[in-house]
Amino acid sequence: MAPRAGKGEYIETDTGNKVSRKAHISGTQHIILAGRTVIQADVTLRGDLVRPSVPGEKSATSHPVSLAIGRYTILKPRSVLRPPGRLHRGVWTYHPQKIGDHCSIGEDSVVEAAYIGNHCVIGKGAVIGKHVIIKDYVKVLPDCVVPPGMVVPSQTVIGGRPGRIVGEVGDGWGAAGGEGGELREAYRKIG
Repeated sequence: MAPRAGKGEYIETDTGNKVSRKAHISGTQHIILAGRTVIQADVTLRGDLVRPSVPGEKSATSHPVSLAIGRYTILKPRSVLRPPGRLHRGVWTYHPQKIGDHCSIGEDSVVEAAYIGNHCVIGKGAVIGKHVIIKDYVKVLPDCVVPPGMVVPSQTVIGGRPGRIVGEVGDGWGAAGGEGGELREAYRKIG
């Protein structure tokens, strides 16, 4: 069992998010945390990578969302989240990234997915390519490289380099007592 973190290491927001003082967060006005999210030390969030505004186009909001992270999601040390980007009509543009509720992003992982569903576990050292869509209840094994543009169906296990479906998660996985549902207890132990 890991030692409990020091009292001053995390900043707790009004909505219960716990953010390490050692996290590297850029573009905070473009990042939405749904509540009770944990961002551990040396995590990099690239909220500064947003879609450029088009002259003459009216925007519904002055701060477009770059990263949206769901409730009880834990971002482990040295993981990197950045929105997917591509060249469009000669201009490099970024698209929003959404991560669902009750997710865990492993240590040393790099995530450029467009969408990660609820109750997903991304293993240690995994690389999720640009514009990947991961549905609900998915487990990505450690050191897996999911190729850009892949759509991962629900209740599957992905592994290998390049990532392929190697199995299915069992019934009840991700539920309150299952493997993916222990994030509330992990949240309580931090900070």
